[in-house]
Amino acid sequence: MKVLIADKSDNICEKILNENGIEAVVKTGMTPEELKSCVAEYDGIVIRSATTLTKDIIEAGTKLKAAVRAGIGVDNIDVPACTEKKILVMNTPLGNTVSTAEHAIAMMMALCRHIPQANQSTHAGKWEKKKFGGIEAYDKTLGIVGLGTIGSIVADRALGLKMKVIAYNPSLTCERAQGMGVECVSLDELYKRSDFISYHVSMRETSKGMINKEAIAKMKDGVRIINCARGGIMNEPDIKEALESGKIAGLATDVYVTEPAKEHIFFGMENVILTPHIAASTKEAQINVAKQAAEQISDYLLNGKKTNTKNGDKV
Repeated sequence: MKVLIADKSDNICEKILNENGIEAVVKTGMTPEELKSCVAEYDGIVIRSATTLTKDIIEAGTKLKAAVRAGIGVDNIDVPACTEKKILVMNTPLGNTVSTAEHAIAMMMALCRHIPQANQSTHAGKWEKKKFGGIEAYDKTLGIVGLGTIGSIVADRALGLKMKVIAYNPSLTCERAQGMGVECVSLDELYKRSDFISYHVSMRETSKGMINKEAIAKMKDGVRIINCARGGIMNEPDIKEALESGKIAGLATDVYVTEPAKEHIFFGMENVILTPHIAASTKEAQINVAKQAAEQISDYLLNGKKTNTKNGDKV
């Protein structure tokens, strides 16, 4: 059997596949046309965020039995097309959770203290102490939209900072939230009360563009927003307008509607902190997701074992 590793991944992925008797082929940076022309050679494919498995690529993969996203979101995989072709889709939801949660907390603290802006100013030989007066996270209310694995870690870290944490999650039981020391609220209540809002939701039709003019109008004046989830949940023009008016005091985002973001309407805004989709880019996370991806695709191809599937009940 052969598995294509189509995106940059830790070497442990290739190593585990080879040790299991599966030929691992590393070909990164391919164009969609290049991938389409060679995908028929492989029984499985491992991707991260750079590669998109579109319907035509999936249909060209006549031998494909499994596709694994080394990470959480599978919005760059056409899952219905895979299901139609009986290709199992898996992700690795636990490997980069701590890294992503820590990045969200770091982004929140950077918003509090204007750290990137102050760093740039100081490097330029300025000494602008008055310009970069900040706020404390202590005793502020953090609203978490999506209290899944990552959101739960963010809540735990925020409670350690002595913040008040409230959360909204449609599938969340209030008993579970209360057991974590988190208050379970409606989305409107969260918007009304939160000093900071951190989003940890997957990219679905129901979450597309959810940070929009209507939602922002319900938020507290001077709210600060953190997005380490998916760029597609933002209506970027609506957010820009609110940043310019001061309704949103600050935005820190790691993700964008269109990536890579080489040009963007947020560029140059003083109250915006931007990072290039690096929330999961720690050494530990890269090893973890690569290891899990290799183990899961090996287990399925060799033993038929399904782990962390997105269509396992239909394949």
